[in-house]
Amino acid sequence: MVFSEKLQILRKNKGLTQEALASRLGVSRQAVAKWESGQIYPDISNLIQISDLMNVSVDYLVKDRDCTVSAGSPYDADIDEMIAFRLEANVNTYAAFMNEADPTRPASHDFRYENGRYMYHDTYVGGEKFAGEEAVWRDGITIYAMNYMGRVLSDDFSGNFLKEALRAADEKMPYRGPELYQSGEYTYKCKVTGDIIWFQGYEEIYKGERKVYECVFHGGTVR
Repeated sequence: MVFSEKLQILRKNKGLTQEALASRLGVSRQAVAKWESGQIYPDISNLIQISDLMNVSVDYLVKDRDCTVSAGSPYDADIDEMIAFRLEANVNTYAAFMNEADPTRPASHDFRYENGRYMYHDTYVGGEKFAGEEAVWRDGITIYAMNYMGRVLSDDFSGNFLKEALRAADEKMPYRGPELYQSGEYTYKCKVTGDIIWFQGYEEIYKGERKVYECVFHGGTVR
């Protein structure tokens, strides 16, 4: 993933507009827009400011890294097994209209799935604007968690399409949904910076050319 994509994801996870980020950095909104479109690159002083604001290293910002999990990744067998279980839970809970559980908080929506040593629990509050957390336990010990917050931007949003896209997640993109998924008039896009150990991401849905949904998320392994 290149700098322009990382900056967009980091900014959105901070809840900042281009104008707000520009104000924090003492630059124009046009400069931020050009950085995010890849037209120009910030100078070293701006990179240092961005790294401090986003709590990442300059090295991380400037080095291109792939967000997908490759077959030759250095993850150990336990993490590979956890990824496989998380994907299994994904197609047996919210995304598949299955295994809804009793609410753990007032007015929350909860889903739980268990298989062998592993348990998955997803809980969220809200509807058109929502926030939630999913986590994975192995032998009763938490090993993975991810927080998310999103909103519906148009009456044309389709919850069924979102669930369909989430069910298409795979080992290369096990965070939410795949990088790109299309069905009929709808298009789902997902970008992630980092890896399963520590990541931030942003997903959006378009109907035609119009964005109808967005969600930011971050998470990683827990110990």
